[in-house]
Amino acid sequence: MNGILIVTHTIFIDGEAGTTGLQIRERLERRTDLEVISIDPARRKDADARAELLNAADAVVLCLPDDASREAVSLITSNSVKVVDASTAYRVAPDWAYGFAEMSPTQRAAIRSATRVSNPGCYPTGFIALVRPLVSAGLVPVDFPLTVNAISGYSGGGKGLIAEFETQTPPAGTDDAFRAYGMNLAHKHLPEMQIQTGLTHPPMFAPSVGRYAQGMLVEVPLQLWALPGKPSPSDLQKALAAAYVGETFVEVASADECSELQKTRAGASGYVQTLDPQALNGTNRMRLFVFGNAAGTQARLVAILDNLGKGASGAAVQNLNLMLGLDEAAGL
Repeated sequence: MNGILIVTHTIFIDGEAGTTGLQIRERLERRTDLEVISIDPARRKDADARAELLNAADAVVLCLPDDASREAVSLITSNSVKVVDASTAYRVAPDWAYGFAEMSPTQRAAIRSATRVSNPGCYPTGFIALVRPLVSAGLVPVDFPLTVNAISGYSGGGKGLIAEFETQTPPAGTDDAFRAYGMNLAHKHLPEMQIQTGLTHPPMFAPSVGRYAQGMLVEVPLQLWALPGKPSPSDLQKALAAAYVGETFVEVASADECSELQKTRAGASGYVQTLDPQALNGTNRMRLFVFGNAAGTQARLVAILDNLGKGASGAAVQNLNLMLGLDEAAGL
């Protein structure tokens, strides 16, 4: 009947005060088909109160550190509650579906039928999107040594890093323009990067953070002459385009667009950047690019996405929609 609000599902966001939780709540609160239920702030650390909501909701989104996520899952005794976990705790767990619907032809169905879905990391979303189709197509061998260079806005580091960059004044803050990290070569995203692409070795991962709030570039450079089949940049672009044909949220730039971006452009102060890591902020979209040199012997694969969108909250809402049998793009 007109004028009557029909709520079909209740959602509890455990950790709704965090960066990802706030963005998920904002996306869900605009919906008329969902009701977000919240815990009394005074009882946020009360295990009994949390357990009550964790088991009362139709679906739960966990926006917590790894150990806290594991604790939350242990409190869920209901067999009907569906869970989306935004931490790294279950991203390579065999009994959890990996929440990147566009990753393969069967992944969307796996998410729809799952009661437990692990949201991908932001960096792995870009890396997997670029590499998995090329591995599946036989253009990149599973044992090929790969490197991934990436930069994210400081919001990816959570409230602590946000406060540090936005305070700016040392020692409480920082005036760094750019910061490379992960120097121990053991970043927590590496296991999912390797497993979800089918590689036999983890890639060399070089993450960094810049002085801007959100948005990211993920880049995989390739020496095409070193690949067994010596594929051309065009071969790579076509393989990616075929993998994501018809997708709403993952787009592959055409060869013509990439060629146009490769043209030298000069501004008043010299050369200007042609790819902006903030270009897709506020969306659940990701765009993939293939740039090749004139000889066709080298390529740079680049993904642009919002680390808080397709890299976090947007993906969580997309997965939630799939699990609840709703329009996949609702709220996005």
